[in-house]
Amino acid sequence: MFVMLRVAGYGGIRMDSLITAAARALAAGDPFGALNRVALRSDAPALALRGIAMAQLGDLVRAKALVRSAAQAFGAREAVARARCVVAEAEIALALRDLAWPARRLDAARAMLEEHGDLANAAHARYLEIRHCLLVGRLGEAAHLLEGLQPALLPPALRAVHELAVAGIAMRRLDSRAARAALAEAAKAACSAGIAALAAEVERAEAALNAPAARLLQKEQAERLLALDEVEALFASGSLVVDACRHTVRAGKAVVSLAGRPVLFALARVLGEAWPDDVSRDALAARVFRARQADESYRARLRVELGRLRRLLRPLAEVRATSQGFVLAPHHGPVAVLARPVESAHGAASAPVLALLSDGEAWASSALALALDASQRSVQRALDALAADGLVQSQGQGRARRWMSQPLPGFATTLLLPAALPGD
Repeated sequence: MFVMLRVAGYGGIRMDSLITAAARALAAGDPFGALNRVALRSDAPALALRGIAMAQLGDLVRAKALVRSAAQAFGAREAVARARCVVAEAEIALALRDLAWPARRLDAARAMLEEHGDLANAAHARYLEIRHCLLVGRLGEAAHLLEGLQPALLPPALRAVHELAVAGIAMRRLDSRAARAALAEAAKAACSAGIAALAAEVERAEAALNAPAARLLQKEQAERLLALDEVEALFASGSLVVDACRHTVRAGKAVVSLAGRPVLFALARVLGEAWPDDVSRDALAARVFRARQADESYRARLRVELGRLRRLLRPLAEVRATSQGFVLAPHHGPVAVLARPVESAHGAASAPVLALLSDGEAWASSALALALDASQRSVQRALDALAADGLVQSQGQGRARRWMSQPLPGFATTLLLPAALPGD
């Protein structure tokens, strides 16, 4: 948590030396130094600084209560100070993965800060909006919000946050070159800021960029792990790629989404893994419908589903009937299947849940449902299945229940997170 509270304000209240020193300590990422100065005070500025210090130390529930108390303690004439508290509360809500926190409050606070010339905190509020958009996959909106910001005019800590946001968008759009350039700038800004936690965040982003992001499956070739830049090169190679990370089939810039068509995507994947050979009708029914024996009803359903797949893939490939079954025939180039680096035995719904939980934060099932644009019940089923295998764990009861997981060791989750298709 690096809310850039300015020591010159709080709506005209004159700042004493302890408050000034505590604010400077927080801006430098030293929460203990701040608490040493204001831990025993209960005036509004001290409450706000204590809340931010507790947030930096990870006690988010206590931090939220302190910041909210500070906002109530500031008078009606101290609108700027109250706006800063709203920004701090919004950042704490984001860390708590409270994705339903009212965004209009943050927008009103940002407008108030801009009106009174507090450009650093106003920019910080904007970056919170951008981080929220990134978390739920609204990449176009995040990029649009970034366009109006001028990072060169901001303090080093916020410049690092800006470059991290740029890198996050680039990684989700599979632009590894732009991501590396942004992370290099973020590392420089974090070094200038001298905040260890910020530098560590940049290092984690660099590790995610360099880690394996997917597995390449091609018949008669050993499967191998691909980094993000190798995935990008595969997409640009002209190959027909059956992408099991985002449930698409693509060739170059042409993309067909099968995200809402699990049966059709399963057919495309089985055909893609077998290419250039065909797949028998019985094998297709067994793999896709999990039928022990393919009777006439399964064969009839198979013909219907393959007809639908054939129509959707017509711009990219043909699905041809053979004497034994069916074969995928791309218009150009070979066929490759791109699979998740680690595939869960619990189906496609579990991988995005694991990807979101791998950030190490505690998530409510309702927040996961919002981020994945899925029903809370389907998310809860995935969580229960993952918990049964010991992959995730929960704490608390009822509405206070939160789910956590350790990051998958050695793997990036970029391709598993919610993201719009190219063209967003």
